[in-house]
Amino acid sequence: MSTEEENAIEAAAAARRERLRALREAQELLQTPDDDGNKTNEEEDENDVQMKFRNYLPHDKQLQEGKVTPPVLPKFEDPIATLPPPEEKKEDPFLNIVPKKPNWDLRRDVQKKLEKLEKRTMKALTQLMEEEEKKRKIAEEEDTENGGD
Repeated sequence: MSTEEENAIEAAAAARRERLRALREAQELLQTPDDDGNKTNEEEDENDVQMKFRNYLPHDKQLQEGKVTPPVLPKFEDPIATLPPPEEKKEDPFLNIVPKKPNWDLRRDVQKKLEKLEKRTMKALTQLMEEEEKKRKIAEEEDTENGGD
């Protein structure tokens, strides 16, 4: 068992060494500068600065050349706006002026008088009821007096 384990560990170590070696070689390739291409491109980039201005107009003449025309947006057509408006009911404007109940102002003016009359009516009704009660009692007393003899 120990020999199998040792063989597996050695194989894993060898595979790791190979991967590390490949990574070092790749890193060296990336770090080695190309003398022909990289220096000329960097120098050209420093001298040739292209800036684009969409919303800003610089004062410098050279930078004004970098002004970009604003994009043209397509015209938005609203599908709801193209539909004809729904027909509205045409009402007579004078109908809104006229009160709903034609006698509302009369009721307002006569309300106090109606309240007084209502009180008087209630008093009169109670008096009539009291008088009728008295008449009934008197009639009952007379019946009891006549019927008792």
